[in-house]
Amino acid sequence: MPVSVLPESGRPAPEKRRIPPRSLLLWTAVSLLGAIAWGVLALARGEEISAVWLVVAALGSYAIAYRFYSRFVARRVLRPDDRRATPAERLEDGVDFHPTDRRVLLGHHFAAIAGAGPLVGPVLAAQMGYLPGTLWIVAGVIFAGAVQDMVVLFLSMRRDGKSLGQMARDEIGRWGGAAALIAVFAIMIILLGVLALVVVNALAHSPWGTFSVAMTIPIALFMGFWLHVIRPGRVVETSLIGVALLLLAIVGGSWIQQSSLASAFTLSPTTLVFCLVGYGFVASVLPVWMLLAPRDYLSTFMKIGTIALLAVGVVVAAPVLRADAVSDFASSGAGPVFAGALFPFLFITIACGALSGFHALVASGTTPKLIQKESQVRMIGYGAMLMESFVAIMALIAAATLEPGLYYAMNAPAALLGTTAESASHAVAGLGFTITPDQLTQAAKAVEEQTLIARSGGAPTLAVGMSEIFSGVIGGTAMKAFWYHFAIMFEALFILTTVDAGTRVGRFMLQDMLGNVWKPAGRVNWKPGIWLCSALVVAAWGYFLYTGATDPLGGINQLFPLFGIANQLLAAIALAVCTTVLIKSGKLRWAWVTGVPLAWVVAITFTAGWQKIFSDDPKVGFFAQRARYADALDAGQVLPPAKNAADMQTVVTNSTVDGVLIALFLLLVAVVLVNAAVVCVRAVRAPGPLPTTEAPYVESRIEVPGEPAEPLAGARS
Repeated sequence: MPVSVLPESGRPAPEKRRIPPRSLLLWTAVSLLGAIAWGVLALARGEEISAVWLVVAALGSYAIAYRFYSRFVARRVLRPDDRRATPAERLEDGVDFHPTDRRVLLGHHFAAIAGAGPLVGPVLAAQMGYLPGTLWIVAGVIFAGAVQDMVVLFLSMRRDGKSLGQMARDEIGRWGGAAALIAVFAIMIILLGVLALVVVNALAHSPWGTFSVAMTIPIALFMGFWLHVIRPGRVVETSLIGVALLLLAIVGGSWIQQSSLASAFTLSPTTLVFCLVGYGFVASVLPVWMLLAPRDYLSTFMKIGTIALLAVGVVVAAPVLRADAVSDFASSGAGPVFAGALFPFLFITIACGALSGFHALVASGTTPKLIQKESQVRMIGYGAMLMESFVAIMALIAAATLEPGLYYAMNAPAALLGTTAESASHAVAGLGFTITPDQLTQAAKAVEEQTLIARSGGAPTLAVGMSEIFSGVIGGTAMKAFWYHFAIMFEALFILTTVDAGTRVGRFMLQDMLGNVWKPAGRVNWKPGIWLCSALVVAAWGYFLYTGATDPLGGINQLFPLFGIANQLLAAIALAVCTTVLIKSGKLRWAWVTGVPLAWVVAITFTAGWQKIFSDDPKVGFFAQRARYADALDAGQVLPPAKNAADMQTVVTNSTVDGVLIALFLLLVAVVLVNAAVVCVRAVRAPGPLPTTEAPYVESRIEVPGEPAEPLAGARS
């Protein structure tokens, strides 16, 4: 389609196009179906609601958002130009920069961004009821999360694939940039520690799960050598072998659990901590093709396939949502899973399913160096985030379709539940829900686990919910244990791809920073520097993993608020960079696209951070919690769930570290925001657009076969 050009600006003007009747009818039907589904979810009170309505509401909203809102942001705000060469074309080196098929790149980007957040956050947030979480997951991704990912990807692509921290330094200023660099690295360490903790909680004392996940390492190594050395280029063949071996690993786990080898794979949380730290170091120093790439490839199949299968299972089995639409804990803030009212703690708990700062690191990392054409930022940036949001919706469904008594028996801390089925049943009754000791025992037996009591962290709860849905479609009760451990391996793969990739990215960042002081440390091919920086990174996140695994109050209950706040503060940095660049580029009228999400995320994170620092409630405030246990320790008392003075000191130390980190992160982000505001005011007052670090225009020479017939939305600028 021809593009009209405005003579005075040289920019193409979007043409007015009439919507074909068939398209108009289709989108009208999608809108009506989505509106009906939302109406059922919002208005139904007291009657049973099928989870199918939740799926329909989410998918309808995603379709409309991608078709209309993402197109609006791309064409009006970003104005991509397919005649302009991307860094993948201009700087192609076959290593970091390489034009990659958009479908392959979509899979890579999704595998890189999809970690524990969309699986764990919605499960924990189900404490508030299914409706608040659903609203935020869907609305948050449409107007905030997917917009952030797409805009950061576009800006990084226009700047030769520069990282978020470097863009902040270039576009915001030296002080704001320095604060951003420190905050980004420190926050990444926290994120990796909490992600690894989810794996520990899922695999602790589970020989079946531990064996199955452990086997994915030799499987990935075998696939790497098969594809790189033995049968180069045989992607389909390697994929079939890998999937077959994965299924055998799950079946083999059942045999291991019943054999004399079970004790060898029954590991304590602390043992798993050291195993994961060792794995993180090895994965960071080995060549990418040997372990990281085949594991990512495996996980992409598992992620997309399992979520699609789960969606089909929900539609076929049509499970009922057993959680309340809005629970009493939403207003009281006294929930057993996490303390705090709906605002702001629901939003920081769900985190990645709606808006994730971690994604900005990926969108300014490998992806902008691989993209073929500028128009592809819409599908890859916005589309992949919608996919992750759907993962979060499915996780919420899996939790909300469980009996509430079982949900709280699995997710409340051990301090409340005790260690026996009888004590857990009594504690759950005190929360207003019912589950008998026999039901708890039978639930664990059905999935062939020793116990499901206090299996906090979200992963086991999601696995139980998935096993209920899958077994309702295939295999019945006899297949529950298989589906449970299939889900555990799926979740572990989901998370480990983020842990090992994140460790490598952290190593790159640390090498860059140390390289400013001592040049050899910054060389990516200098082995001592690789080993040293990898060791420092895994030691840093390993510390938080160990403290979480040994925390008497329950590590995930302690650390997930820190994880959520840190992740959302990272999103605030990303959105601040986006808004600043838009205003500097003369696009003040469109700055609200990223400015409104920025204002919202600053409000929720600073409110949550303030409460975690200054709240007098020990269940909410880290320093209030510290004072309570420190005073008791000075008085010679031991407060439950601590069993001795050493446990008491652990709580005091962990609470102090968490509180100090929250304060540090808030201070760093405040510096970034103030510096960004100064630059924005200067840009608004300037007679014309301020200079940016955008790379010069170079005409593209590559043609992309099969590219969608989209008119050019932007032009040389």
